[in-house]
Amino acid sequence: MFFPVYWMLVTSLKTSAELRLAVPTFWPEQFMWGNYLDALKAAPFGRYAVNTIVQTAGILLLQINIAILAAYAFAKGQFWGRDKLFILVLAALIVPDQVTFVPIYVMMSKLGWIDSFYALIIPHAASAYGIFLLRQTFKSLNNDVLEAARVDGANRLQSLYRILVPMAMPTVSTLVVLSFIHSWNSYFWPLIMTNSNDMRVLTVGIAMMRDSMAGNEALNFHLLMAASVMIISPIVLVFIFAQKYIVAAMANSTFK
Repeated sequence: MFFPVYWMLVTSLKTSAELRLAVPTFWPEQFMWGNYLDALKAAPFGRYAVNTIVQTAGILLLQINIAILAAYAFAKGQFWGRDKLFILVLAALIVPDQVTFVPIYVMMSKLGWIDSFYALIIPHAASAYGIFLLRQTFKSLNNDVLEAARVDGANRLQSLYRILVPMAMPTVSTLVVLSFIHSWNSYFWPLIMTNSNDMRVLTVGIAMMRDSMAGNEALNFHLLMAASVMIISPIVLVFIFAQKYIVAAMANSTFK
């Protein structure tokens, strides 16, 4: 599991000549930290990083809040057809992205949102998995705390965001991490929805960087690996610091 990551790290620090050796080396003969600067200069990664951050932040903001509101309705609300609607949400989990891609693309095109942040963010505003995960957690929380909040004069949103959400923080944190990883790693959707270089994200940018080196990948493989290390570093750090919340949330997400 760890060897490909290790190989990526050591490759990013090797010289081009060392990469072409007949017998591969498992440790760099000379640490080339300048490879990272060269990788940054090979493509406008600063712009790609800004686009990726905006896309990820927008998706996170919408997905988390929509999941919280929908999960609260399905877990604590009392209205006709609640359980049937929740079954429809669960059904969305089994629909592959390839099925919905064409109609969503046509919709984005008719709205004139192609090559904009709207097309990168809005189609991912709701997460069926996030709604399911939070609904299970909200259902496990006692209704007495909500009744006490109402007695104290709290409205629904205050009860939700000030009481239920803090109590469900492990699950909310897990959803934030999973949504962050999915958004940061997204490749196919940004590739299709963006046309100009100014709207590319990091995953698409590194693919374009590789294509620009067509025929010379062997000479520039250290730069590709250096760029890859920089791209995955935020995901690794987020997962390291949030893994305890992920374990806690998964342990409490049994279907009830």
